[in-house]
Amino acid sequence: MKNIVILISGRGSNMEALIAERDAGRLPVNIAAVISNRADAKGLETAAAAGIATRCLDHKAFAGREAFDAALAACIDEFSPDLVVLAGFMRILTPDFVRHYAGRLLNIHPSLLPSFPGLHTHQRALDEGVRIHGCTVHFVTAELDHGPVVVQAAVAVLDDDDEASLAARVLRQEHRVYPQAVRWFAEGRLTLVDGRVRVAGEVFEQDALLAPALR
Repeated sequence: MKNIVILISGRGSNMEALIAERDAGRLPVNIAAVISNRADAKGLETAAAAGIATRCLDHKAFAGREAFDAALAACIDEFSPDLVVLAGFMRILTPDFVRHYAGRLLNIHPSLLPSFPGLHTHQRALDEGVRIHGCTVHFVTAELDHGPVVVQAAVAVLDDDDEASLAARVLRQEHRVYPQAVRWFAEGRLTLVDGRVRVAGEVFEQDALLAPALR
């Protein structure tokens, strides 16, 4: 069984989805630890209640990004993870940190990358008038919100959407696809070929039609 460590900065709703799938017997991993850079992160309480080890490293206590990332890596490595999962971890990671976990560091981003990297993705999608929005699970590279895509989920952007309603629908998809991506990793079904992810034994839809239906 694969060992995973989850990094959070707040509530950690994607962490909650992973715990729920593990508890339901659908995610064959050991969640060895949950680590946050904020002592007030609500997700730490959730993880502790689920019997998971928790740690907090306050990034403000370190002289700079490199020092914090070095301490964070040392903390993570105490748990010998096969995979590190970013679940709302609101820190830009240094290239050395990313290289240390190359091929075993996953992130979920609330847009269909490469569109709308960075923050405020839902409002930016609305401002651009796109008809399809969504989320992306990807392997992390040194370039922010880039890296080989594992899986994406799309939602239609409705005429009466605001930032909150669109974000809520995308979040429901995040809670579906992130456990799926972690499950594929745990089952040894993900491989990287020329910078692209291949998923063994999975058949994807060739086309997806979203409202309004095309005729």
